[in-house]
Amino acid sequence: MQPQPGPLTYRDATPDDVDAVVALVESAYRGESSRAGWTSEADILDGQRTDRQGVLEVVEAASSRLIVVERDGALVACCQLEERGDGAAYFGMFAVRPGLQGGGLGRRVIAEVERLAREELGAREMQMTVITVRKELIAWYERCGYRRTGAKTPFPYGDERFGLPTRDDLEFELLVKPLACGAAAGGAEAADAGAAR
Repeated sequence: MQPQPGPLTYRDATPDDVDAVVALVESAYRGESSRAGWTSEADILDGQRTDRQGVLEVVEAASSRLIVVERDGALVACCQLEERGDGAAYFGMFAVRPGLQGGGLGRRVIAEVERLAREELGAREMQMTVITVRKELIAWYERCGYRRTGAKTPFPYGDERFGLPTRDDLEFELLVKPLACGAAAGGAEAADAGAAR
């Protein structure tokens, strides 16, 4: 009989975590390793998903936190929580280790970060952007209580920091969720998410 995994721990990333976070994010979205999970963008984007400088900027930003999630001392997930003002917080850079996706870990992480946004930032709304062709991912967020707004922004074609698109119809859509007191991630599905940009 295998031992039960330990509890999840959450902490703010430090500059020493940057390389591990880059590796986690890349493994969840790019290349063959990402196909072990369901959040892969390998069919729509080549190149990098993030880089060391981009992650370091999030770690060091005054209005943003990069949260690392560990179990038994190993990095299993990460996400960005940024204060946007006017009662809004932004959720981004969400990644779950591909082999752990689909078991409810992503749902637990997003619920905890929503709690932090409410209780520590006083946020009344969580915002995120998702590539519109990621239908399965958007549906997962909708089951977690997010709604599509129809507000879209273009994909940064030509900026290799965001990857190399394999199609010409990519754009981001803003998703939002009200953060009422005592609310948690909605839905009963045990699906697991890997990313919001």
